[in-house]
Amino acid sequence: MSQLETPLFDALLKHRNRHPIQFHIPGHKKGQGMDPAYREFVGDNVLSIDLINIAPLDDLHAPKGVIMQAQNLAAQAFGADHTFFSVQGTSGAIMTMILTVVGPGDKIIVPRNVHKSIMSAIVFAGAIPIFIHPEVDSELGISHGISPESVERALLKYPDAKAVLVINPTYFGFVADLKRIVDIVHARNIPVIVDEAHGVHIKFHDDLPLSAMQAGADMAATSTHKLGGSMTGSSVLNVREGLVSAKRVQSVFSMLTTTSTSYPMLASIDTARRQLAVHGQTLLDDAIHLAKDARKRINSIPHLHCVGREKLGTSATYDMDPLKLLISVKDLGITGHVAEEWLRVNANIEIELSDLYNILCLVTIGDSKKEVNLLINALRRMSKTFESDASITETNVQIPEIPALAMSPRDAFYAQTESIPLALSEGYICAEFIMVYPPGIPIFIPGEIITQSNIDFIKMNVEAGLPVQGPEDSTLQNIRVIKERKAIY
Repeated sequence: MSQLETPLFDALLKHRNRHPIQFHIPGHKKGQGMDPAYREFVGDNVLSIDLINIAPLDDLHAPKGVIMQAQNLAAQAFGADHTFFSVQGTSGAIMTMILTVVGPGDKIIVPRNVHKSIMSAIVFAGAIPIFIHPEVDSELGISHGISPESVERALLKYPDAKAVLVINPTYFGFVADLKRIVDIVHARNIPVIVDEAHGVHIKFHDDLPLSAMQAGADMAATSTHKLGGSMTGSSVLNVREGLVSAKRVQSVFSMLTTTSTSYPMLASIDTARRQLAVHGQTLLDDAIHLAKDARKRINSIPHLHCVGREKLGTSATYDMDPLKLLISVKDLGITGHVAEEWLRVNANIEIELSDLYNILCLVTIGDSKKEVNLLINALRRMSKTFESDASITETNVQIPEIPALAMSPRDAFYAQTESIPLALSEGYICAEFIMVYPPGIPIFIPGEIITQSNIDFIKMNVEAGLPVQGPEDSTLQNIRVIKERKAIY
């Protein structure tokens, strides 16, 4: 089949054009039974293909027809042996990866700054996480990737690890030397799985970093909706056969995926794949040019700095995605959160994220000079607004020590718990996640022993005004611990 084809989308259009009489779900029956205001807003086209897994449209859980053809085309495009379409987002694909390679008691090596879906999957699997600290950028106050050297040290210390997980690229667009990591891990006959949520596009342009499949990884959860042009919540799971069984992946995938799969979402993956495979190089050429121009213009604005290739140079910052505009605002005398709010209120601009020191703006194949010009003009106005407060500001980012794990995250998650004062919690086993941003590295996860040094670290960051995520008590006066159980040293 040709990458010009969209077998699933074409099958949906063909079925719609037959105008079959539907005595099956969904109950809105091509919009006829839907609230009129919503129907008018959404339009009849998308509602006409909001269908279920009837025979002409194949079944995502056991694909043999047009879904299988669409997934095969995606596998060819991404350089994988098999590709699975996900309507549970990249989180669902990540959980599938982890549950495929580890089970109860198995060790998995992961960066400390992982997405919550990774820790959720580790809880479900009953696995034991072995954490590697990512490289932390003390100037920007963010986490980068993990280095090949740290992976090698972890494998020497834990030779019984069953898998290694890598984030590539990071949320901020930086990548480690993934090919070297894969070679190190494969030398021990262990699979490498990749959180590629922010890298669907990198396979389709020669000037972008290596994708997970290009680097030889065994699985990659890749978010087509983030930067690839499909609908929100649609993603793919790319698999290389060998250390991982595609049949096992399909079994786990089916356990986690709804049987009421969304055909509009599936069709959007099919068409996004076609666009990337056929036109990706040209579209990304334009987007890269826009981003490079934007970076140059932002760096001419007083007190702002848009990060570029000058940050590269270590094995954890081996390459970068130029479409991520990471803008440091700290020398303007404001936080990234203030900058985000100012852009929303004064320029009607919404950004991807903000933290204490930075804002992140994404340039994609959906942008034009118009949007970039509006952003640049808004940033210039913001710089003038806060110019009187501008001063050289030093970041204050430290890494908490990784506590000992007294019980698996799953056992801690299901144990009886109680809330006690944080000040009195030393020696207890934590029962919740606690993270401080930046740089987004957990201080505690369920099952870890609470230490006085990390209690002091939490207090220091709260007093500094850093936002806390995870605990039930957002003021962090109290912490949830395993009930009536102190750790045994």
